[in-house]
Amino acid sequence: MSESSLERVPPEVPSGGVARARRWLLEGLVDSQGRHQGPHARTTGRTHSWWQVMCLTGVDYFSTLGYQPAIAALAAGLLSPLATIVLVLLTLFGALPVYRRVARESSDGSGSIAMLEHLLPWWAGKVFVLVLLGFAATDFMITITLSAADATAHAVENPFAPEWFQGNQVGITLFLVTLLALVFLKGFREAIGIAVVLVAVFLALNLVVILVSVAHVAENPLVVTDWWAALNVQNGSPWLMIGIALLVFPKLALGLSGFETGVAVMPQIKGDQTDTADKPTGRIMGAGRLLTTAAIIMSTFLISSSFVTTLLIPQEEFQPGGSANGRALAYLAHEYLGNGFGTVYDISTICILWFAGASAMAGLLNLVPRYLPRYGMAPQWARAVRPLVLVFTAIAFLITIVFDADVDAQGGAYATGVLVLITSASVAVTLSARRRMQRAATVGFGVVALVFVYTTVVNIIQRPDGIRIATMFIVGILVISAVSRIGRSFEIRATTVTFDRTALAFIEDDAESGEIRIVANEPDDGSPEEYSSKDAAERRYSHIPIDSRIIFLEVHPTDSSEFEEELLVEGVEKHGYRVLTVNSANIPNTLAALLLQIRDQTGVIPGAYFEWTEGNPVSNMLKYLFVGSGEVAPVTREVLREAEPDAKRRPTIHVS
Repeated sequence: MSESSLERVPPEVPSGGVARARRWLLEGLVDSQGRHQGPHARTTGRTHSWWQVMCLTGVDYFSTLGYQPAIAALAAGLLSPLATIVLVLLTLFGALPVYRRVARESSDGSGSIAMLEHLLPWWAGKVFVLVLLGFAATDFMITITLSAADATAHAVENPFAPEWFQGNQVGITLFLVTLLALVFLKGFREAIGIAVVLVAVFLALNLVVILVSVAHVAENPLVVTDWWAALNVQNGSPWLMIGIALLVFPKLALGLSGFETGVAVMPQIKGDQTDTADKPTGRIMGAGRLLTTAAIIMSTFLISSSFVTTLLIPQEEFQPGGSANGRALAYLAHEYLGNGFGTVYDISTICILWFAGASAMAGLLNLVPRYLPRYGMAPQWARAVRPLVLVFTAIAFLITIVFDADVDAQGGAYATGVLVLITSASVAVTLSARRRMQRAATVGFGVVALVFVYTTVVNIIQRPDGIRIATMFIVGILVISAVSRIGRSFEIRATTVTFDRTALAFIEDDAESGEIRIVANEPDDGSPEEYSSKDAAERRYSHIPIDSRIIFLEVHPTDSSEFEEELLVEGVEKHGYRVLTVNSANIPNTLAALLLQIRDQTGVIPGAYFEWTEGNPVSNMLKYLFVGSGEVAPVTREVLREAEPDAKRRPTIHVS
């Protein structure tokens, strides 16, 4: 077989400052399939132990300790510890089993979205993925802005902070977002090493704060008695408390963040020597350890921090404007360990919250190039890191300004994005178990999926601002995708074209005579009459000499919603006629790609012969956009014109 890559590269531009800026921006535009695992990576290079990679996801997951206890107290009040226990149970017995299965079935880091990608056929599947990407974008973008805003809150509330920090939360948050963008614009190669240090220091400091707080509770047992008495006064009975906790815990959904990121970074995990591309057992086991260890560590911190913050901090301090709002553990650090230790804690929290934005940015840079350019729903430059960083930074600026860098105001949108992704993952593994006829797993995952559906719905009802923001992201992605798909209609879409031996022999035989004539034929019944009548008609109306050899070319339509394709051209003889056949989602673009490849393969510029398409030109163009057929001849010519600016080297199109 003969294969050639048609990978598209950025066009050359004149030398100078503009050219240098363009080359710098498009550095990293290296993978035509959008499969790179994060910033500036052609392939995954050095891999790491699972616990090191856990720290990379942990800057997102563990950093929520900076604000989760305060948000839980604000949402559930004195019931915060009980609601947190419900959340932990859902984490350990719901989200964890779901994502361990996702890790087994998408070890390349594509996650649950890829598992659902082909759940629906044709355009419905693409729209479904775009909607999920909208929620993912909500999750990751709000992670960036919310984490930066909470880092700002820790800085502003520090007793040693300059006076001008007060009232400048938006400016400080924008500075942190800008700093994050600069890191990615320069390169992001040492992320795991930085993450290990940040996570180790942050967890160690939190452990100290919680142990000191527990000791203080032990010395003052009245705080437990007073808390329990207040609970009974408010709620009446333990059963009522449990019921209310079950209703309230969806507000604490921020504590579930990080699972999707944990799967996305799987290619960074070092596997066993026996691992293969199809069966990376060691990597999958490492991912399982990563997810389980992270969930256990976080669950322990969530429960303990919820208890000590609820018992030791007055409820009014959690309210907007209170000293513990968005920073409950930092409040305890300053209260019981002094401002010196508290400042060290604040610096650690600021760093990990800022770097949590880096984890989210890496997630976005992994997701967008994986899907949108491949669907034709983003420009080619969307495969490069730096332009995307600038786009995401601009969006983060807008979100920060709109929400006035308020952590509480962004919590609903964050929780909505997290919950929808986890719900989609639970649905994906349920369908996977059903497809494999695993009855017990199907029932178990089905129950988990229903619980997450309930949690998501309750969160949306209680905090409708979250779904409104997510809807804005979804609509934005859908509109941009539609515009991009239409704008890229006349591109060469094939990434590779491969001829089998017979097909290659056909074109090389004709190339020896210095002339290759390709007749486009719409496959019908495959009868001898079909080919003989087509041959006679083309020779008569297109004036092809009777002694000139022709090759029929047939495109068999597939899923027209696909954009990029790897084409396999097969040669067959039918009733004495030579025929090239290829399966493709789009007819005109495929014909153009094959004609260019024949030219490059043989050095002979081929001529292609078409019949005019019957019907209204407008309806034919719409048919082309959505079905991939329609007005074939003019569109093929236009694709060739855009792909080959030199008319003398362009395959010729004859229409009769």
